[in-house]
Amino acid sequence: MSARPSTAPSTRASTGERTPASTAPSTAASVLRRLAGSVLLRAFLVLAGLFWLLPTLGLLVSSLLSPDDLNRGGWWRALTEPSRLTASNYAHLLENDTITGSLLNTVAIAVPATLLVLVLGAFAGYAFAWLEFPGRDWLFLVVVGLLVVPVQVALIPVSELFGSIGLFETTAGVVLFHTAFGLPFAVFLLRNFFAEIPRELLEAARLDGAGELRLFARVVLPLGGPAIASLGIFQFLWVWNDMLVALVFADSAHPPVTVALQQQVRQFGNNIDVLAPGAFLSMVVPLLVFFAFQRQFATGVMAGAVK
Repeated sequence: MSARPSTAPSTRASTGERTPASTAPSTAASVLRRLAGSVLLRAFLVLAGLFWLLPTLGLLVSSLLSPDDLNRGGWWRALTEPSRLTASNYAHLLENDTITGSLLNTVAIAVPATLLVLVLGAFAGYAFAWLEFPGRDWLFLVVVGLLVVPVQVALIPVSELFGSIGLFETTAGVVLFHTAFGLPFAVFLLRNFFAEIPRELLEAARLDGAGELRLFARVVLPLGGPAIASLGIFQFLWVWNDMLVALVFADSAHPPVTVALQQQVRQFGNNIDVLAPGAFLSMVVPLLVFFAFQRQFATGVMAGAVK
């Protein structure tokens, strides 16, 4: 009877002393592992970003070198000899009416093709999501089926159609082609996004006297802003970087920048001082658009992933 009280406190004391000693190293090791993992992850992301931007950096440096300096060695030599860099190539570019005009032609194609897809896709997505009309589901299945139609299949028949109605080799023809092939994905994306809006919210707006157009403008569009911004980025980048459709349907006398640069490649040795800065300007515009709207793009992607 007398031995039991003497052993219990010692057992609790020993247990109390062992617990902090055993948990402290594991906690510190866990923190160190998390810090090391975070540092390694950030270092990997930085290296991946630098590797991804390396072609852009090389093109930028090449656009600031004279043709003679480029012929003597690679563009990376200018990093150790910055005195070789010059802006004369961009001065020559501004004197080249073909390249400057092609940049304006590309803007005239990309901006309307993007806006038309956003506007028509938003209206159609809202209609498929919340309006009742005969054959709605079957028509939406047709729209989804159009997603698998490749662009190459439509080149010849659309060329014949545009030739018969006077749209072949015109800016309007290129815009219509890009709009037609961008709409199926836009309708599919926005319909699925709009369908996730709570029905109670729309019914409350209708009870307050809002019509369909006002409901679309005041409720649906603000909630669908991230998805619309993501769609706009995708559509603009696709149209801006397109060469196949522009090569077939655009006016050969006033081509977009991708076709104009392709024409300059034939005289690459003589026109490097024009080709390099023109290619860099063609590349940097989509990058600026992406970085300007990257927050909306990330929000739209995450919202779609959660839903």
